Amino acid sequence: MGTTPSAGTSAPRSTAPSASATYPLSTAPATIPAVRTHEPARGPGWRPGPGTGVVVARGSEALADEGRLLAGELKTVYRGVVPARAGDVELALDTARKGGPESYTVRTSGGRVVISGPAEAGVFYGTRTLKQAVRSGGAMPEGLVRDAPGRPQRGLMVDTARKNFTAAWLEARLREMADLKLNQLGLHFSDDQGFRIESRTHPEVVSREHLTKAEVRRVLALADSLHITVVPEIDSPGHLGAVLAPHPELQLKDAEGDPVSGAIDIGNPASARLVDQLLREYADLFDGAYWHLGGDEYQALTRKNPEASFPELAALARQKYGPEGRIQDLATAWVNDRAAVLRPLGRKLRAWNDGFFRGGVVTVDKDITVAYWTGKEIGARPPEEYLAEGRKVLNFNDEYLYYVLGEPNEFFYPTGQRIYEQWTPLVLRGTRPVPAKYSAQILGGSFAIWCDLAQSQTPEEIARGIALPLRATAQKLWDPRTPTRSWQDFENLANRLGG
Repeated sequence: MGTTPSAGTSAPRSTAPSASATYPLSTAPATIPAVRTHEPARGPGWRPGPGTGVVVARGSEALADEGRLLAGELKTVYRGVVPARAGDVELALDTARKGGPESYTVRTSGGRVVISGPAEAGVFYGTRTLKQAVRSGGAMPEGLVRDAPGRPQRGLMVDTARKNFTAAWLEARLREMADLKLNQLGLHFSDDQGFRIESRTHPEVVSREHLTKAEVRRVLALADSLHITVVPEIDSPGHLGAVLAPHPELQLKDAEGDPVSGAIDIGNPASARLVDQLLREYADLFDGAYWHLGGDEYQALTRKNPEASFPELAALARQKYGPEGRIQDLATAWVNDRAAVLRPLGRKLRAWNDGFFRGGVVTVDKDITVAYWTGKEIGARPPEEYLAEGRKVLNFNDEYLYYVLGEPNEFFYPTGQRIYEQWTPLVLRGTRPVPAKYSAQILGGSFAIWCDLAQSQTPEEIARGIALPLRATAQKLWDPRTPTRSWQDFENLANRLGG
């Protein structure tokens, strides 16, 4: 029977309309993430079978790709832009409908299903709900689903720099993400250990194992068809070991003349020219709305006394910013300067939180989103400080959302149960949530795969290992309320859905 759960839970809210008593009242479809509301009704629901098909409403021709995909998944026919008939699924854009672009409704009545939303993304998510409902229960229950995400940015990040992943592996993750209504795939493709995408401007920096640009374009095309944005990251001014290997003249050296691992010399104008050439080249390849600047763990700033260890940088900081200028100001200006390269190209920018220093002469530009992952690193501040400054934040909490190869390399593989039962987007650092007054500034979050000890797991083992944690993350990003489905029931559902 349909039920109305108590306030503060994430189960669908149900009301009981009058209908024929031939059938029991329907219950909400079993999906991951769970739908936010379901109005039950009496009726047989909808299931694919002989004579059923998928059609697109007139005026909604932009949904043809979604219609073809759904028809293939349901093993039924796609009939195109024609009037719906008995047994059909109809996809429709309703631009006058209130709600965000990812909101949607699924109305199941009289042997038909109508999926509608104000934009293509929402209708696509409605097709994911229908697909999962059929897979989990054999049919889409009678009634009305109204659904929308709790956070606009919901992602998976993959460290392809330390470990090479094939285009096929990434495409499999995109299909998995799409069913979970995740909408961002981060690619950290440059680090000390590797640079994993073909380059025209600097082929000398590219690792032997890498993706060609043709392969990347194939990945991007699939992502676009699934309403997923790929977010590239060329981390700098630290984590540039692969780029610096053929350019030792640009590697930072300390007062003793010893090179600093992964750190580029931010006092050398040639350093900026090299990195900016790479940024412009890959901005042509990755044309999505978002870009990750990195900015974390610049090794010059991990020394006990950076100014003494790097006197030339210290002198440059004072020259540029006055007697209070420090090396951290040069590092901050570096991030801002890289942002200035990408901002005119229409990119929305983010950087890791430990690159946002306190007390400096220079501050990180206010339009750069804080990707908050840790409070342990030098430069890392409590999340409330960033929020109090009015900054937007993304949740990458390393306590829950970091899958770091090589357990127990200071990290432990996260469990889906712990994420499902304890984590919400407000839990930015450790296990303690920030005050709810900051909720609107937290744009969402991402589960992250880091390949520190790259040979610890194969790509197939990684895919299996992240399956349940990724599903739990998707649930809590879509709806942060306490789920009413128990963890065991959630795990069983994930298995039924192919998780």
